[in-house]
Amino acid sequence: MENVSVNVKPALLQKDRARGGFWLVVLGAALWGVDPLFRVLLLETLTSAQIVLLEHVIIGLVMFPIIWKNRKELLGLGWKQVGALLFISWGGSAIATVLFTMGLTNGNLNAVLLLQKLQPLFAIILARLLLKESLPRHFFFLMLMALGGTYLLTFGFTLPIGHWKDFVQVGSLLSLGAAALWGGSTVMGRMMVGQMKYETVTSLRFILALPLLLAFTWSEGAAWNMPSGTAAIAGVSLNLLGQALLPGLLSLLVYYKGLTTTKASVATLAELSFPMVGVLINWIAFQEVITRPQIVGFVLIWAALFVISRQGQNDGAGKTTIQQ
Repeated sequence: MENVSVNVKPALLQKDRARGGFWLVVLGAALWGVDPLFRVLLLETLTSAQIVLLEHVIIGLVMFPIIWKNRKELLGLGWKQVGALLFISWGGSAIATVLFTMGLTNGNLNAVLLLQKLQPLFAIILARLLLKESLPRHFFFLMLMALGGTYLLTFGFTLPIGHWKDFVQVGSLLSLGAAALWGGSTVMGRMMVGQMKYETVTSLRFILALPLLLAFTWSEGAAWNMPSGTAAIAGVSLNLLGQALLPGLLSLLVYYKGLTTTKASVATLAELSFPMVGVLINWIAFQEVITRPQIVGFVLIWAALFVISRQGQNDGAGKTTIQQ
């Protein structure tokens, strides 16, 4: 009789690594949730573009030695890899962050945060198209459920009857734009961490965005209204450092480390920790109470994405290798 050996141990090790990577993505995304704690205070002094530019300058200075150390990884990059890095940097780091910061000034804080949970839908579609990851079962039904939840987050239990400006809320549109770009960045990041060190991808995400952010800030033409007085300047400086190093740099280092062993379509569920922590911060720090329709919308979106993620996790983990 032919012997059949089942390599269970490597399969279990791979499953443990995938689980550990998933929770690293959870932690990295959770750190994004403290972002408004710094950003809302900075908006009292600086514009959205100015905040994002200074954040990237600080992180760029911190991460430049890593780029220099890993400079050999930049040799031989093709146009596909360059395009993915630019999408991550310009789309996910620069444009999306500016849109999100503007959304905080033009809408309900909880709605802006919770609408980020549509980001996984964008990520799953792009993962299917670019990374050939399989779409979950009943995807379109689940997508309709998530869109229904999004409607409740934006309009509540009412019909948006009136002028177009009453129908379209600026903060919600800005948040959705940021979600689409961040969802795409998840897929592009998953592709690049398979080809470069996660520290290199993190560094390039911030450094490559600097020229675009400089152009944004210059075209905006807003004055740099820095506060006067030692105490005020120290307060703004500490908030900038906290914003750049905690929900900025540290969160992305942890996130990309986890993404090295996590499918894009599964990692996107882990990012649900972002809006949940953000809502908690808003409740504690800014007394921004979530409404009943937002709770219902939150549950609908979370349930749809949870089912999608469970399907992806079960399909991609726990397989054993049979050798005959």
